[in-house]
Amino acid sequence: MTGTGGIDSEIRVAIIGSGPSGFYAADHLLKQNEPQIHVDMYERLPTPFGLVRGGVAPDHEKIKSVTKLYSRIAAHERFSFYGNIEFGTDVTRWDLGDHYHGLIYATGAQTDRKLGIPGEDLPNSYAATEFVGWYNGHPDYHDYDFELRGVRRVAVIGVGNVAMDVARILGRTPEELYETDIADYALAALRDSQVEEIYVLGRRGPAQAAFSNPEIKELGELADTDIIVDCDDASLDELSATHLKKARDRSAIRNVKILQSYVDRGATGKSRRIIMRFLVSPTEILGSEKVEAMKLAKNELYLDEHGNLRPRATGQYELLPVDMIFRSVGYRGVPLRDVPFYDRWGTIPNDRGRVLTRHEGREVVAGNYVVGWIKRGPTGIIGTNKPDAVETANCLLADLEAGQVLQPIDTREATIIDMLEARKPAYITFDDWQVLDEIEIQRGAAIGRSRVKFTTVEEMLEALGKTTELVGAPK
Repeated sequence: MTGTGGIDSEIRVAIIGSGPSGFYAADHLLKQNEPQIHVDMYERLPTPFGLVRGGVAPDHEKIKSVTKLYSRIAAHERFSFYGNIEFGTDVTRWDLGDHYHGLIYATGAQTDRKLGIPGEDLPNSYAATEFVGWYNGHPDYHDYDFELRGVRRVAVIGVGNVAMDVARILGRTPEELYETDIADYALAALRDSQVEEIYVLGRRGPAQAAFSNPEIKELGELADTDIIVDCDDASLDELSATHLKKARDRSAIRNVKILQSYVDRGATGKSRRIIMRFLVSPTEILGSEKVEAMKLAKNELYLDEHGNLRPRATGQYELLPVDMIFRSVGYRGVPLRDVPFYDRWGTIPNDRGRVLTRHEGREVVAGNYVVGWIKRGPTGIIGTNKPDAVETANCLLADLEAGQVLQPIDTREATIIDMLEARKPAYITFDDWQVLDEIEIQRGAAIGRSRVKFTTVEEMLEALGKTTELVGAPK
């Protein structure tokens, strides 16, 4: 329901998801003096910060420090955090509509894109999202078993930053990883790893690689892993050279220079090797009971009708023996209950952040908004989410002014707390999270690590003395 009635009283907005885009949206709304807005953030897990906690590689401590900013936002007197609350199960869109003027979906892109080739589902063929969640101690992936003993050759399909993270973590020594917050079980498995060769495969050329300059540079700085780049793989075809010169893409130019610097270095006698390959696409994963090899098509680049460089198969193929595969060809969002979804892109259809009833239409779902990867797809870095979130928040503010928002029945905090107590008494506040945070840090300090994470919801609730009983949830 929409309208202007009640807007002059307490204005309350719910944000579903607690990653960077959600916090940036909250920050912009909380900075408004007129109207003053109360922001409640809902998170499925007991822990906040989304992929900053569960996706950023454990050896990237500097990137993780952005959580200090989010914690300052959470300290605002008009901000509340409700963790261990699953949208669509513990509370629905209709439940929240009774208490909030606006709902902002900030759930990110939670799953991986498929390759769509034969053999993709063989044992030892994994999505990179699974491996990343596992070594980061994400509760959804705690029970995964990445057996690295007996695995000699690994292929990482994709050349984005996530692919670089996977390759780098596989190439790190246990000593390099020990001081990080990597999950303790992952550290143990990587200590037993027998991986010798890690192939990183890109379907286009080095100038089109999506990894950042620091990510590719880091691969050349590992203590006991060489990076191998063949001269042919580092060379630019005529189309790429022309395009790069015209585009003046400094990041791409720097990437190519870094890759070309590795050609002369070659192997230096380290225990492992990361081998960069370009202009190859897997067409089939082979194996009887598990992954044994990949069939690769060799590609060339061409200009499509829009002037973009695209890969196409040349008709030449090769067989690459491998024991394990990580697919890193992009994230995609998952549908939320009772919220429109565009399956082809894995996003919520929207116009500058205003949710639409369907991708092709212009009909707005009043009072419903979207930010981050679930809004625009999995593009950009953490900072990219700030202007994205501000755009959406400004749409919400404009709609408040025009009266085109939800008309809640009761926005009082006490009423919302009563609902949560009835539905999920083991909900988590930000104060609860800060207790967990301190316990994890203390557990790490006791053994010389930055932190030792809780990796299951049950452990987290037990540490806080919370019950796991669920009562009164909607059907």
